[in-house]
Amino acid sequence: MRWIHRDSLITCGHDGRVKNRPSQDWVTVRGVPVLVRPDPEGRDITACPNYGPTIKPCLHTLTVTVGYSTWVRVDRQPVVLSHLDGLTDGTPPGTVHHQVRDVRQGFLGADA
Repeated sequence: MRWIHRDSLITCGHDGRVKNRPSQDWVTVRGVPVLVRPDPEGRDITACPNYGPTIKPCLHTLTVTVGYSTWVRVDRQPVVLSHLDGLTDGTPPGTVHHQVRDVRQGFLGADA
């Protein structure tokens, strides 16, 4: 598993793009701040193509279910790893996930 940073590509299940916003900037991978809990939660999602009269596109990420390191921490917060999985607010409710599509770094990894 790889560490996730600000430039990693995280998408909703319909390919909308999550806007990463790191809450810390002092630990980086090649100059790019790594994400820590709760960075992937509550973030905006843009360009979700899932819309229609009774369909709500994914606009925000919700709670992360897996993807935080159990060992590696930054300022007492676990780093986000490439097996990240969480829900979005899109329809149908409780079924659309956000996940890492492209880590965009092959330098730093962790087992969990």
